[in-house]
Amino acid sequence: MDSLSKDFQRRTSVKLWPPSQSTRLMLVERMTKNLTTPSIISRKYGLLSKEEAAEDSKKIEELAFAAANQHYEKEPDGDGSSAVQMYAKESSRLMMEVLQRGPRVSEDGEVTITKQDAAAPGSVFDISGGPRAFITAEEAEELLKPLKESGISYTKICFSNRSFGLDAAKVAEPILMSLKHQLTEVDLSDFVAGRPEPEALDVMHIFSSALEGSNLKYLDLSNNALGEKGVRAFSALLRSQTDLEKLYLINDGISEEAARAVCELIPSTEKLKVLHFHNNMTGDEGAVAIAEIVRRSNLLEDFRCSSTRVGSEGGIALAKALGSCSRLKKLDLRDNMFGVDAGIALGKALSAFADLTEIYLSYLNLEDEGAEALAKALKESAPSLEVLEMAGNDITAKGASSLATCVASKQFLTKLNIAENELKDEGAILIAKAIESGHGQLNEVDLSSNAIRRAGARLLAQTVVGKPGFKLLNIDGNYISDEGIDEVKDIFKNAPGVLGPLDENDPEGEDFDEIDEANEEGTDNEDELESRLKGLEIKHDE
Repeated sequence: MDSLSKDFQRRTSVKLWPPSQSTRLMLVERMTKNLTTPSIISRKYGLLSKEEAAEDSKKIEELAFAAANQHYEKEPDGDGSSAVQMYAKESSRLMMEVLQRGPRVSEDGEVTITKQDAAAPGSVFDISGGPRAFITAEEAEELLKPLKESGISYTKICFSNRSFGLDAAKVAEPILMSLKHQLTEVDLSDFVAGRPEPEALDVMHIFSSALEGSNLKYLDLSNNALGEKGVRAFSALLRSQTDLEKLYLINDGISEEAARAVCELIPSTEKLKVLHFHNNMTGDEGAVAIAEIVRRSNLLEDFRCSSTRVGSEGGIALAKALGSCSRLKKLDLRDNMFGVDAGIALGKALSAFADLTEIYLSYLNLEDEGAEALAKALKESAPSLEVLEMAGNDITAKGASSLATCVASKQFLTKLNIAENELKDEGAILIAKAIESGHGQLNEVDLSSNAIRRAGARLLAQTVVGKPGFKLLNIDGNYISDEGIDEVKDIFKNAPGVLGPLDENDPEGEDFDEIDEANEEGTDNEDELESRLKGLEIKHDE
């Protein structure tokens, strides 16, 4: 089914996720055709009728969409490409199962996929598909009816995107109590949306008590505006968890007090591998509480504490705690107020991260000093680093020297984002020279909004255009002359779509820090500037 996967991914490359209804219907039609086309497999197991294949294809698509959509919701800042891959992969896998099962028609001629077949992908029960909606007790009875049927051992439930009121929660309570000892994954994200606070808290208490004593590896309570009251409403559930491996508290209003409650209630994080606190109101004091959780999580592999209003004090506390997480693979601290001191403290912790593959350090107010400390530390660690983001940190050409040295040593980089800094041509050319040799897996570079002119833009374009599989160079929002734009576009004339849009470029933009006679002598001096900057070398001994 590789052709199906490739065709689907190609068709959805413009709008990655979610797919449009027409795209979903297209996939169903394509699968129906595949299931009714004679093949070696159909000779062995039998060929499905068109009606049977159409019904099976519809059910396969629904299952694959639910699995991919749930995956996508765990990475809200992602572009959806991994969800697309999962969607296609699950569709292909389930279609192969149907082909190997062969035709199966009931006595009355109607198509059937048994409940066991439908539950096959990880024994998942998921009601998150479709539009967000309040559900009544009657609707809850109907929605949750499969959970009461024998013969299926569900291990994962997802109630996200459906708002449970008190009556609906009371319907769910006995069902969850009967299932809790077989559950390993529970997703209760966004399950009380729009409810008055007293009712929402009552619902949380009911679900918490019903699931108390379960032995979960995965728990998602995101998008519920928990605050401290909400966290404590889940006390019974949280206190009973000793084997959690993945915990998501995204967009939950986790304040200082709520963070302390989380730290207090979870009895053990010895097995925790994933901890996400994105988009909360944690602040410095809350970060200190989160740092205590991190300190106790020696197996942590994926830590996200982005957009949480953490300043220097909290940043330093988190940095020190992260020093004990030697297995960390992904670190996301974007959009906080760390400042230079926290950046330096984090640099000291980075030496422990031998397995780090992704690090997101954008919008942390690092400035040159903090960026240099981190770049130097990264150069000596994380040999397999694939993603490096340090956008919006007021990094100048001075800081770019250490950063370029670090980048030059990271031959497995796939994505480099240093947008919204102050690199100018000098820094841009240093970065271009850093990725010039090797870096065969690099597919995305973003140096937008860096006051880059013609010389820096041209060298960046020349450097990346020949790299195999390269997908996007973003140099928008700079000061590239009209002549420079024409040159860059010409460089990419045989690589359509690789050069990002240039709508925000300002060819008349002035760099007030470096106004001199050369600025008034036309584009010839840009060539002279490029000539001088090409002589700059990256200092590999830093």
